[in-house]
Amino acid sequence: MKIINHSSFNFRNLERAEIAPHGEMNIIYGENAQGKTNLIESIWMMTGFYSFRARKNIQLIRSGADEAKIVSQFYSHGREQTAEMLINQKKELTLNGVKEDSPRAMMGSFYAVVFSPSTLGIVKEGPSERRKLLDIALSLMKPNYALIMSKYIRALNQRNNLFKKLGEKSRNSRFYFEPWEEELIRLGTKIVKYRLDYIDELEAAASEIYRDMSSGREDFTFRYDFQPENADPDAISEKLRQNMDRSWESDLKKLYTTCGPHADDLIMTLNGNEAKIYGSQGQQRSCALAIKLAEASMIEKTAGEAPVVLLDDVMSELDEKRQSFILNYLDNRQVFITCCEPSTLLRKERGKIFEVTAGEVKEMV
Repeated sequence: MKIINHSSFNFRNLERAEIAPHGEMNIIYGENAQGKTNLIESIWMMTGFYSFRARKNIQLIRSGADEAKIVSQFYSHGREQTAEMLINQKKELTLNGVKEDSPRAMMGSFYAVVFSPSTLGIVKEGPSERRKLLDIALSLMKPNYALIMSKYIRALNQRNNLFKKLGEKSRNSRFYFEPWEEELIRLGTKIVKYRLDYIDELEAAASEIYRDMSSGREDFTFRYDFQPENADPDAISEKLRQNMDRSWESDLKKLYTTCGPHADDLIMTLNGNEAKIYGSQGQQRSCALAIKLAEASMIEKTAGEAPVVLLDDVMSELDEKRQSFILNYLDNRQVFITCCEPSTLLRKERGKIFEVTAGEVKEMV
Protein backbone atom coordinates (compact mmCIF):
# COMPACT_ATOMS: atom_id res chain seq x y z
CA MET A 1 0.00 0.00 0.00
CA LYS A 2 1.04 3.61 -0.52
CA ILE A 3 0.02 6.93 0.99
CA ILE A 4 -0.85 9.39 -1.78
CA ASN A 5 -1.62 12.45 0.35
CA HIS A 6 -1.57 12.97 4.10
CA SER A 7 -2.75 15.97 6.12
CA SER A 8 -2.98 16.76 9.80
CA PHE A 9 -4.67 19.74 11.40
CA ASN A 10 -4.04 20.82 14.99
CA PHE A 11 -2.37 17.49 15.69
CA ARG A 12 0.08 18.15 18.52
CA ASN A 13 2.18 21.14 17.32
CA LEU A 14 1.24 20.68 13.64
CA GLU A 15 -1.30 23.43 12.96
CA ARG A 16 -1.58 22.44 9.31
CA ALA A 17 0.73 19.88 7.73
CA GLU A 18 0.15 18.50 4.24
CA ILE A 19 2.45 16.22 2.29
CA ALA A 20 2.27 14.31 -0.99
CA PRO A 21 4.88 11.66 -0.18
CA HIS A 22 7.05 9.72 -2.57
CA GLY A 23 6.03 6.13 -3.22
CA GLU A 24 9.27 4.88 -1.69
CA MET A 25 11.73 7.00 0.33
CA ASN A 26 10.58 10.00 2.42
CA ILE A 27 13.05 11.74 4.71
CA ILE A 28 11.63 14.05 7.40
CA TYR A 29 14.34 16.12 9.04
CA GLY A 30 14.72 19.02 11.41
CA GLU A 31 16.04 19.89 14.85
CA ASN A 32 14.65 18.22 17.94
CA ALA A 33 11.18 19.17 19.22
CA GLN A 34 10.07 20.66 15.88
CA GLY A 35 7.35 18.10 15.04
CA LYS A 36 9.04 15.34 13.03
CA THR A 37 7.76 12.55 15.26
CA ASN A 38 4.32 14.18 15.37
CA LEU A 39 4.04 13.76 11.61
CA ILE A 40 5.07 10.09 11.86
CA GLU A 41 2.63 9.61 14.72
CA SER A 42 -0.25 11.10 12.72
CA ILE A 43 0.39 8.53 9.98
CA TRP A 44 0.46 5.69 12.52
CA MET A 45 -2.90 6.81 13.94
CA MET A 46 -4.52 5.77 10.66
CA THR A 47 -3.90 2.10 11.51
CA GLY A 48 -6.72 2.40 14.06
CA PHE A 49 -4.44 1.76 17.03
CA TYR A 50 -3.56 4.03 19.92
CA SER A 51 -0.67 6.41 19.54
CA PHE A 52 2.73 4.84 20.21
CA ARG A 53 3.44 7.80 22.52
CA ALA A 54 0.22 8.71 24.33
CA ARG A 55 -3.05 7.18 25.51
CA LYS A 56 -5.11 10.33 26.15
CA ASN A 57 -6.75 12.18 23.26
CA ILE A 58 -6.07 15.57 24.83
CA GLN A 59 -2.34 14.95 24.35
CA LEU A 60 -2.86 14.70 20.59
CA ILE A 61 -4.63 18.06 20.20
CA ARG A 62 -2.72 21.29 19.60
CA SER A 63 -2.70 23.66 22.55
CA GLY A 64 -5.61 26.09 22.24
CA ALA A 65 -7.52 23.97 19.73
CA ASP A 66 -10.73 22.02 20.44
CA GLU A 67 -9.99 19.08 18.17
CA ALA A 68 -7.49 17.59 15.76
CA LYS A 69 -8.07 16.04 12.35
CA ILE A 70 -6.06 13.65 10.21
CA VAL A 71 -6.86 12.91 6.57
CA SER A 72 -5.12 10.29 4.46
CA GLN A 73 -5.63 9.34 0.86
CA PHE A 74 -3.99 5.98 0.21
CA TYR A 75 -3.88 3.15 -2.28
CA SER A 76 -4.75 -0.24 -0.80
CA HIS A 77 -6.44 -3.44 -1.93
CA GLY A 78 -6.31 -2.33 -5.56
CA ARG A 79 -8.04 1.04 -5.17
CA GLU A 80 -7.68 4.56 -3.81
CA GLN A 81 -9.26 5.09 -0.41
CA THR A 82 -9.73 8.06 1.90
CA ALA A 83 -9.85 8.05 5.68
CA GLU A 84 -10.58 10.97 7.98
CA MET A 85 -10.09 10.84 11.75
CA LEU A 86 -11.48 13.52 14.06
CA ILE A 87 -9.96 13.62 17.54
CA ASN A 88 -11.67 15.38 20.44
CA GLN A 89 -12.95 13.63 23.57
CA LYS A 90 -13.12 10.51 21.40
CA LYS A 91 -11.89 9.47 17.98
CA GLU A 92 -14.35 9.46 15.06
CA LEU A 93 -13.49 7.77 11.79
CA THR A 94 -14.92 8.17 8.30
CA LEU A 95 -13.63 5.65 5.74
CA ASN A 96 -14.48 6.23 2.08
CA GLY A 97 -17.33 8.54 3.05
CA VAL A 98 -18.87 6.10 5.55
CA LYS A 99 -18.80 6.91 9.26
CA GLU A 100 -17.47 3.91 11.18
CA ASP A 101 -18.29 2.83 14.71
CA SER A 102 -14.63 2.79 15.73
CA PRO A 103 -11.18 3.71 14.40
CA ARG A 104 -10.50 -0.03 14.62
CA ALA A 105 -12.30 -0.27 11.28
CA MET A 106 -8.94 0.74 9.76
CA MET A 107 -7.49 -2.65 10.66
CA GLY A 108 -7.28 -4.57 7.44
CA SER A 109 -7.42 -1.37 5.37
CA PHE A 110 -4.31 0.57 6.41
CA TYR A 111 -1.08 -1.24 7.29
CA ALA A 112 1.97 0.28 8.95
CA VAL A 113 4.97 -0.75 11.03
CA VAL A 114 6.61 1.79 13.33
CA PHE A 115 10.04 1.89 14.96
CA SER A 116 10.63 4.66 17.48
CA PRO A 117 12.98 5.00 20.46
CA SER A 118 10.26 3.41 22.60
CA THR A 119 10.39 0.31 20.39
CA LEU A 120 13.59 -0.67 22.19
CA GLY A 121 11.24 -1.58 25.04
CA ILE A 122 10.44 -4.86 23.30
CA VAL A 123 13.99 -5.94 24.13
CA LYS A 124 14.88 -3.87 27.21
CA GLU A 125 11.62 -3.62 29.15
CA GLY A 126 9.15 -6.05 30.72
CA PRO A 127 6.85 -8.68 29.17
CA SER A 128 3.98 -6.24 28.54
CA GLU A 129 5.97 -4.54 25.74
CA ARG A 130 6.56 -7.86 23.99
CA ARG A 131 2.91 -8.89 24.35
CA LYS A 132 1.89 -5.54 22.88
CA LEU A 133 4.20 -6.21 19.92
CA LEU A 134 2.41 -9.51 19.26
CA ASP A 135 -1.08 -8.10 19.78
CA ILE A 136 -0.64 -5.15 17.43
CA ALA A 137 0.99 -7.22 14.67
CA LEU A 138 -1.65 -9.95 14.86
CA SER A 139 -4.50 -7.43 14.95
CA LEU A 140 -3.20 -5.81 11.77
CA MET A 141 -3.08 -9.15 9.96
CA LYS A 142 -6.02 -10.88 11.62
CA PRO A 143 -8.69 -8.29 12.56
CA ASN A 144 -10.69 -10.92 14.49
CA TYR A 145 -7.70 -11.34 16.83
CA ALA A 146 -8.40 -7.93 18.37
CA LEU A 147 -12.01 -8.96 19.06
CA ILE A 148 -10.91 -12.24 20.68
CA MET A 149 -8.38 -10.36 22.80
CA SER A 150 -11.02 -7.84 23.87
CA LYS A 151 -13.36 -10.64 24.97
CA TYR A 152 -10.51 -12.34 26.83
CA ILE A 153 -9.70 -9.14 28.76
CA ARG A 154 -13.37 -8.76 29.73
CA ALA A 155 -13.47 -12.34 31.06
CA LEU A 156 -10.18 -11.76 32.86
CA ASN A 157 -11.55 -8.63 34.53
CA GLN A 158 -14.65 -10.55 35.62
CA ARG A 159 -12.55 -13.26 37.28
CA ASN A 160 -10.30 -10.69 38.95
CA ASN A 161 -13.29 -8.67 40.16
CA LEU A 162 -14.74 -11.84 41.65
CA PHE A 163 -11.55 -12.37 43.64
CA LYS A 164 -11.78 -8.83 44.98
CA LYS A 165 -15.46 -9.21 45.81
CA LEU A 166 -15.16 -12.53 47.63
CA GLY A 167 -11.75 -11.95 49.17
CA GLU A 168 -10.89 -14.74 51.62
CA LYS A 169 -14.17 -16.48 50.79
CA SER A 170 -12.78 -17.24 47.31
CA ARG A 171 -11.02 -20.37 48.65
CA ASN A 172 -14.31 -22.19 49.22
CA SER A 173 -16.11 -20.68 46.22
CA ARG A 174 -14.19 -22.06 43.23
CA PHE A 175 -17.47 -23.00 41.52
CA TYR A 176 -18.26 -19.29 41.12
CA PHE A 177 -15.06 -18.90 39.11
CA GLU A 178 -15.62 -21.84 36.76
CA PRO A 179 -17.67 -20.02 34.05
CA TRP A 180 -15.00 -17.33 33.72
CA GLU A 181 -12.20 -19.89 33.80
CA GLU A 182 -13.80 -21.85 30.98
CA GLU A 183 -14.16 -18.64 28.96
CA LEU A 184 -10.52 -17.72 29.61
CA ILE A 185 -9.39 -21.18 28.49
CA ARG A 186 -11.60 -21.07 25.37
CA LEU A 187 -10.44 -17.61 24.30
CA GLY A 188 -6.89 -18.12 25.55
CA THR A 189 -6.54 -21.19 23.33
CA LYS A 190 -7.32 -19.10 20.25
CA ILE A 191 -4.93 -16.33 21.31
CA VAL A 192 -2.05 -18.71 22.05
CA LYS A 193 -2.60 -20.59 18.79
CA TYR A 194 -2.41 -17.33 16.82
CA ARG A 195 0.71 -16.29 18.72
CA LEU A 196 2.56 -19.60 18.37
CA ASP A 197 1.95 -19.78 14.63
CA TYR A 198 2.99 -16.15 14.17
CA ILE A 199 6.11 -16.41 16.36
CA ASP A 200 7.40 -19.44 14.46
CA GLU A 201 7.50 -17.44 11.23
CA LEU A 202 8.54 -14.14 12.82
CA GLU A 203 11.48 -15.73 14.62
CA ALA A 204 12.76 -17.39 11.46
CA ALA A 205 12.55 -14.12 9.51
CA ALA A 206 14.00 -11.90 12.27
CA SER A 207 16.90 -14.29 12.93
CA GLU A 208 17.88 -14.25 9.27
CA ILE A 209 17.62 -10.46 9.07
CA TYR A 210 19.76 -10.00 12.19
CA ARG A 211 22.33 -12.47 10.92
CA ASP A 212 22.61 -10.53 7.64
CA MET A 213 22.69 -7.22 9.51
CA SER A 214 25.61 -8.43 11.64
CA SER A 215 27.39 -10.02 8.65
CA GLY A 216 26.85 -13.46 10.17
CA ARG A 217 28.74 -12.68 13.38
CA GLU A 218 25.79 -12.89 15.78
CA ASP A 219 22.75 -15.11 16.27
CA PHE A 220 19.42 -13.73 17.49
CA THR A 221 16.56 -16.03 18.47
CA PHE A 222 13.39 -15.86 20.56
CA ARG A 223 10.62 -18.15 21.74
CA TYR A 224 7.24 -17.91 23.43
CA ASP A 225 7.48 -18.95 27.08
CA PHE A 226 4.17 -20.87 26.94
CA GLN A 227 5.14 -24.20 25.43
CA PRO A 228 2.40 -26.89 25.12
CA GLU A 229 3.28 -30.40 23.92
CA ASN A 230 2.33 -29.24 20.43
CA ALA A 231 0.48 -26.37 18.74
CA ASP A 232 -2.77 -28.35 18.52
CA PRO A 233 -5.71 -26.47 20.15
CA ASP A 234 -6.50 -29.42 22.44
CA ALA A 235 -2.93 -29.46 23.75
CA ILE A 236 -3.01 -25.70 24.28
CA SER A 237 -6.34 -25.89 26.15
CA GLU A 238 -5.06 -28.68 28.37
CA LYS A 239 -1.92 -26.78 29.34
CA LEU A 240 -3.93 -23.60 30.01
CA ARG A 241 -6.23 -25.60 32.30
CA GLN A 242 -3.28 -27.19 34.11
CA ASN A 243 -1.62 -23.81 34.60
CA MET A 244 -4.83 -22.29 35.94
CA ASP A 245 -5.27 -25.13 38.44
CA ARG A 246 -1.61 -24.92 39.44
CA SER A 247 -1.81 -21.16 40.02
CA TRP A 248 -5.01 -21.28 42.10
CA GLU A 249 -3.20 -20.90 45.42
CA SER A 250 -1.12 -18.03 44.06
CA ASP A 251 -4.25 -16.36 42.68
CA LEU A 252 -5.93 -16.68 46.08
CA LYS A 253 -3.04 -14.89 47.77
CA LYS A 254 -2.78 -12.12 45.21
CA LEU A 255 -6.53 -11.92 44.41
CA TYR A 256 -5.97 -11.75 40.66
CA THR A 257 -5.26 -14.12 37.77
CA THR A 258 -1.52 -14.75 37.57
CA CYS A 259 -1.26 -16.95 34.47
CA GLY A 260 -2.57 -16.91 30.92
CA PRO A 261 -1.88 -15.09 27.64
CA HIS A 262 -2.07 -11.76 29.50
CA ALA A 263 1.05 -12.77 31.46
CA ASP A 264 3.11 -14.62 28.84
CA ASP A 265 6.43 -13.43 27.47
CA LEU A 266 8.90 -13.74 24.60
CA ILE A 267 12.36 -14.92 25.65
CA MET A 268 14.97 -13.25 23.42
CA THR A 269 18.54 -14.49 23.21
CA LEU A 270 21.64 -13.15 21.50
CA ASN A 271 24.43 -15.66 20.97
CA GLY A 272 22.72 -17.86 23.55
CA ASN A 273 22.47 -15.16 26.24
CA GLU A 274 19.39 -13.16 27.21
CA ALA A 275 19.42 -10.05 25.01
CA LYS A 276 17.76 -7.90 27.69
CA ILE A 277 20.63 -8.49 30.12
CA TYR A 278 23.71 -9.16 28.02
CA GLY A 279 23.06 -7.25 24.79
CA SER A 280 24.77 -3.91 24.23
CA GLN A 281 22.70 -0.83 23.35
CA GLY A 282 23.59 -1.28 19.68
CA GLN A 283 22.80 -4.99 19.73
CA GLN A 284 19.45 -4.40 21.42
CA ARG A 285 18.59 -1.77 18.83
CA SER A 286 19.50 -4.19 16.05
CA CYS A 287 17.34 -6.91 17.66
CA ALA A 288 14.33 -4.59 17.76
CA LEU A 289 14.94 -3.45 14.18
CA ALA A 290 15.22 -7.04 12.96
CA ILE A 291 11.86 -7.84 14.56
CA LYS A 292 10.21 -4.81 12.97
CA LEU A 293 11.62 -5.55 9.53
CA ALA A 294 10.45 -9.14 9.89
CA GLU A 295 7.03 -7.87 10.99
CA ALA A 296 6.77 -5.80 7.81
CA SER A 297 7.55 -8.85 5.69
CA MET A 298 5.02 -10.97 7.62
CA ILE A 299 2.26 -8.40 7.07
CA GLU A 300 3.03 -8.26 3.35
CA LYS A 301 3.01 -12.06 3.12
CA THR A 302 -0.22 -12.52 5.06
CA ALA A 303 -2.24 -9.47 4.02
CA GLY A 304 -0.96 -9.13 0.48
CA GLU A 305 -0.16 -5.47 1.20
CA ALA A 306 3.30 -4.08 1.98
CA PRO A 307 2.88 -1.90 5.08
CA VAL A 308 4.06 1.68 5.28
CA VAL A 309 7.30 1.66 7.29
CA LEU A 310 7.80 4.46 9.83
CA LEU A 311 11.33 4.82 11.22
CA ASP A 312 11.60 7.52 13.88
CA ASP A 313 15.12 8.51 14.92
CA VAL A 314 16.70 5.21 13.89
CA MET A 315 19.51 5.90 11.44
CA SER A 316 21.58 8.31 13.56
CA GLU A 317 22.90 5.51 15.80
CA LEU A 318 23.64 3.04 13.00
CA ASP A 319 26.85 2.80 11.03
CA GLU A 320 26.73 3.26 7.27
CA LYS A 321 26.82 -0.49 6.65
CA ARG A 322 23.70 -1.14 8.73
CA GLN A 323 21.95 1.90 7.29
CA SER A 324 22.61 0.55 3.81
CA PHE A 325 21.33 -2.91 4.75
CA ILE A 326 18.06 -1.50 6.12
CA LEU A 327 17.45 0.75 3.14
CA ASN A 328 18.14 -2.10 0.72
CA TYR A 329 15.84 -4.39 2.68
CA LEU A 330 13.05 -1.81 2.50
CA ASP A 331 13.44 -1.27 -1.23
CA ASN A 332 10.09 -0.97 -3.05
CA ARG A 333 8.22 -0.20 0.17
CA GLN A 334 7.01 3.27 1.16
CA VAL A 335 9.24 4.44 3.99
CA PHE A 336 9.22 7.53 6.22
CA ILE A 337 12.45 8.24 8.12
CA THR A 338 12.95 11.05 10.64
CA CYS A 339 16.39 12.43 11.41
CA CYS A 340 18.06 15.64 12.54
CA GLU A 341 20.19 15.84 9.42
CA PRO A 342 19.96 13.53 6.39
CA SER A 343 23.14 11.48 6.08
CA THR A 344 25.07 11.22 2.85
CA LEU A 345 23.65 7.74 2.41
CA LEU A 346 20.05 8.90 2.82
CA ARG A 347 20.54 11.81 0.42
CA LYS A 348 21.59 9.39 -2.30
CA GLU A 349 18.27 7.55 -2.14
CA ARG A 350 15.52 8.41 -4.59
CA GLY A 351 12.51 10.02 -2.97
CA LYS A 352 11.49 13.23 -1.24
CA ILE A 353 12.86 15.25 1.64
CA PHE A 354 10.68 17.27 4.02
CA GLU A 355 11.94 19.81 6.55
CA VAL A 356 9.98 20.39 9.77
CA THR A 357 10.44 23.67 11.62
CA ALA A 358 8.23 24.76 14.54
CA GLY A 359 5.38 22.57 13.38
CA GLU A 360 5.57 23.63 9.72
CA VAL A 361 6.36 21.01 7.09
CA LYS A 362 8.03 22.04 3.83
CA GLU A 363 9.08 19.85 0.93
CA MET A 364 12.67 20.50 -0.15
CA VAL A 365 13.52 20.65 -3.84
